[in-house]
Amino acid sequence: MRDPYEVLGVNRKASAAEIKSAFRKLAKKLHPDANKNDPKAASRFAELNAAHEIVGDADKRKAFDRGEIDAEGKPRFQGFEGFGAGAGGGPRGGFGGGDAHFEGFNFGPEGFARSTRGRGGAGGGGAGGGFEELLREAFSRGGGAGRRGGRSQFEAEDFGAPGADVHAEMSVTLPEAARGVTRRLRLPTGKDLDVKIPAGILSGQQVRLRGQGMTGQSGSGDVLITVQILPHAFFTLDGNDVKLDLPITLYEAVLGGKVRAPTLEGHVELTIPPWTNSGRIFRLRGKGFPMKGGHGDLLATVRIMLPEGGDPELEALMKKWHGEKPFDPRKDM
Repeated sequence: MRDPYEVLGVNRKASAAEIKSAFRKLAKKLHPDANKNDPKAASRFAELNAAHEIVGDADKRKAFDRGEIDAEGKPRFQGFEGFGAGAGGGPRGGFGGGDAHFEGFNFGPEGFARSTRGRGGAGGGGAGGGFEELLREAFSRGGGAGRRGGRSQFEAEDFGAPGADVHAEMSVTLPEAARGVTRRLRLPTGKDLDVKIPAGILSGQQVRLRGQGMTGQSGSGDVLITVQILPHAFFTLDGNDVKLDLPITLYEAVLGGKVRAPTLEGHVELTIPPWTNSGRIFRLRGKGFPMKGGHGDLLATVRIMLPEGGDPELEALMKKWHGEKPFDPRKDM
């Protein structure tokens, strides 16, 4: 993936407000609904959202700028902790240093106890106090009393660790979240999975894929996918209701009529009564976001829009109207 700053068209010193503004402008321009004849629109829109997930989040942006994560949000390799040069150029808590030590856990009458053994130093058992001795002590403390039938009472196989869970994130559009979708996802482990997102999932909720995580001695962990809903060009989600600003013309507001209004399931015709004021809200029941037992509603707020570039005839009519029929909508304020 390209540098997220490059995708958003901002420099690395851009403020959070500048990044948000750039994202909104590009989201409207690149949204697949506005580019239905462009087969690459969806991939460009996905790249835009992925870039915004990095630099639009303060913590992820700092991590990216420090080189801790890459443009896809994946951790960069930082080396193995405990190896490498320490102070003075010598080994740092690794192997071969004069002060190297092992830390083990012994089991006795008081339970597990931690022991630190220097390389050949006190408590290390001299030349015989190596790693094998630590293992013997950890699983067969107490000599012959700890053995039953020639087998140590505690052996490594008795402490088999379960597989670790794998965490990942997935972004979907609002219509995809409403109707459900199956998407291909590459996990941080490099494994590809087809993930079924159920209809009606909300941003921040998780999808659990049991047994698809890391494999351990006693089984496999799960994959936990946190779903985020991408911003939409003109819909916003309020619980299970969907809000929409619906532009209408001045003559539609005065004379009334039927206008075409978008919903998550397609377009419908909405009847605008004569003398409809800007800001009036029309509720379309059952046209909102899915929920248990049904759907929320679509709340369409009317916004009266004047023609761009002006109109001399309209201006002349308004001057005449102002002179002959004065009206003050703010008289009670």
